[in-house]
Amino acid sequence: MKKLFLDIETLPASGEQMQIIKDFFEEYQKKAGKKTKEMSFDEFYRNTSFTGEFGRIFCIGYAIDDQSVNCLSGDEKKILEDFWQIAKSAELFIGHNVMEFDLRFIYKRSIIHRIKPTQELSFARYRNFPIFDTMKEWEKWGSTGASLHRLALALGIQSPKNGGIDGSKVYDFFLAGETEKIIEYCKRDVETTREIYKRITFL
Repeated sequence: MKKLFLDIETLPASGEQMQIIKDFFEEYQKKAGKKTKEMSFDEFYRNTSFTGEFGRIFCIGYAIDDQSVNCLSGDEKKILEDFWQIAKSAELFIGHNVMEFDLRFIYKRSIIHRIKPTQELSFARYRNFPIFDTMKEWEKWGSTGASLHRLALALGIQSPKNGGIDGSKVYDFFLAGETEKIIEYCKRDVETTREIYKRITFL
């Protein structure tokens, strides 16, 4: 069975969509009341990196079976085109919180860029094929979810959260021009996920 381990790093909306984001911010301020008004626009804008509607994929880290970890980066449309070619022959997609975030984000951005996926994956819950989510499997589909960092430490695996970077800091590193550090961080996430998968499945 060909396994594809993956992880993505994302950025907030592009500058050309800034007016749309500003309009959404004003709308949320009016509808949600005082609590949302206390959120700064910068925070609101940064949160778009977690939504496939307006956030962007900066890179996709991946590994096939036990091969070395690679990373796709650059133009988002090209990243997606290349990813779906790589994923074309994969039988099992493996990632941490990949059902709720990574793969959903990839599908949304693919539709936005008019890129037809080479795989139509089932997102049905309570199963581990064709998507094996290490977070879901660790929790046995409970309501809580252990972070990759926490789970790695619990299993005695080196955490990818070193070098002063984690998912919440990706945009800051991007603004500072430290894109290689983001790519290396993404690749570490993939490697850690692969090690966790092997521990969970007793390989």
